[in-house]
Amino acid sequence: MAKAQLCGLQDEITCSVCLDILTDPVSLHCGHSFCLKCLNNYWDQSQECSCPQCRHTFTIRPELYINTVLNEVVKKSKKTGLGPLPSQSYVGPGDVECDACTEKKFRAVKSCLTCTASFCQTHLQPHFEIAAWKHHKLVDPDGNLKEKLCAKHQKCLEVFCKTDEICICAKCVVTEHNGHKMVELETEREEKQNELGATLSDINERLQEKEKTLKEKMRAMLQMNSSTESEVQKNEKSFTDLIYCIEEINRKVTERIREQEKRDTEKAEGVIEQLEMEIEELKKRHAELKELSDTKDHIHFLQTQTFPSCRVLPADGDSLNFTVIANVSSEDLRKELSCLKKILEKITQWDIMTLTSGREAPVLTLQPPEPQRRDEFLQYFCPLTLDINTAQRDLHLSEGNKKVTCERTQPEYPDHPDRFDYWEQVLCREALTGTRSYWEVECTGDWVLIGVAYKGLSRKGKDLECSFGSNNKSWSLLCADSQYAARHNDEETVISTPYSPRIGVYLDWPAGSLSFYSVSHTMTLLHRFNTSLTEPLYPGFGFWLDCKSSVKICHLTPCDH
Repeated sequence: MAKAQLCGLQDEITCSVCLDILTDPVSLHCGHSFCLKCLNNYWDQSQECSCPQCRHTFTIRPELYINTVLNEVVKKSKKTGLGPLPSQSYVGPGDVECDACTEKKFRAVKSCLTCTASFCQTHLQPHFEIAAWKHHKLVDPDGNLKEKLCAKHQKCLEVFCKTDEICICAKCVVTEHNGHKMVELETEREEKQNELGATLSDINERLQEKEKTLKEKMRAMLQMNSSTESEVQKNEKSFTDLIYCIEEINRKVTERIREQEKRDTEKAEGVIEQLEMEIEELKKRHAELKELSDTKDHIHFLQTQTFPSCRVLPADGDSLNFTVIANVSSEDLRKELSCLKKILEKITQWDIMTLTSGREAPVLTLQPPEPQRRDEFLQYFCPLTLDINTAQRDLHLSEGNKKVTCERTQPEYPDHPDRFDYWEQVLCREALTGTRSYWEVECTGDWVLIGVAYKGLSRKGKDLECSFGSNNKSWSLLCADSQYAARHNDEETVISTPYSPRIGVYLDWPAGSLSFYSVSHTMTLLHRFNTSLTEPLYPGFGFWLDCKSSVKICHLTPCDH
């Protein structure tokens, strides 16, 4: 019975500061009671003496005396085992704590945007009891109240300015955004929620495509390994029928096939690893945007993301393609071995190369050795023609588009998306891929660039991404002031050798080799780039306008030596 009676007094014997049963209770003139220690601590931390509950202010700090009657009630309540209010709970992980609790922190049930503070159930009561506080704006507990206020005016953010793409307060509307287009936060949230939904849908679609591509590449790699193993076994069977010389050649060919298998496998694994990384990045982006999409906090939603940058998806990686055929065949080689024994000594100098065609996988083939004499280079001669649609407007084409001169004549070239609009450069029409190619040019003037580039080389603007040799999409030889320099990806290698106006360019696309030669009575290697080529290459030339230079593509035949 006594316990039941005391339960009705639980609010009266609870300290509104620590939210626990009163200890050494003291009462103020306003009628509210607190723990002696809690009240002293509260006043010690404040610049004025006021009631923590009703905010009544005292001019002089009152002397505190223990309320003996209330103290007896508290003692009896403790004997009955009464504790803090059952509706209260201490702050836990993820909870917002009450800013008014001075010792034991209770979980906040509401946040006040006017007070810029969060309150537990007990400390929230003045907002319902005090008339001046009843108009305060209460929201669900929020640990980041400062984000909800205007940094300049410390007012609630209530409007979204579409002109400046920011959340603003009512005072900002009048003082700084007069005439701007504004909408309610909920309206803007709905619009951007729709945009985010479209982005999420795009990510899902791309994610499925990447996962499908990953499975295909993994199957292709296994097929390539199986085909290579089958080819090794066939070659071994053919070579075992021959004497010591054949066995030696067998060993060398097998080693080269294995080396090629290792290179192709490493490339395949690199593609797969890159795909897995892109898939992981897409999943991560999807999770982040999904979490942002699900938040109910409009202001957090609008201030966290930056539109339209949140919809920009990570770019696909480069060089994600390799193909695999069902059978890696050197049947022609085996026929040659069965008929011509003398050719075996020459074959030991050949290289195992991977050629990619329209079939499902690379073909392992044997390639002749590197040319040494000019007549050997000429057997790979390919005629080139300048593409007028790529020529910058300071370049003049002549002699059937075989010669280009840099001058200020400004020919009337029509607008074209492939035309270089800043750098004095031009590309050829021919796309070189999958074979060996050789061409020669005659240079005049003090500054000429001779090179090759992927079709994806940028054409517009002053950025170095458009200049031959200043990016990862082009390779070039600079002939300037009777000296040479090799350039790729904005790295330059100076070459010390006598100058010759005729330059020979040898491209071994399957081997990923690009060589520049000085052509006179001999072939002098100036520089060789070794890389992994993934796309067709287009020969091209570049100039410096003030040097008045020209380049002529030479017409060659196998007899020109």
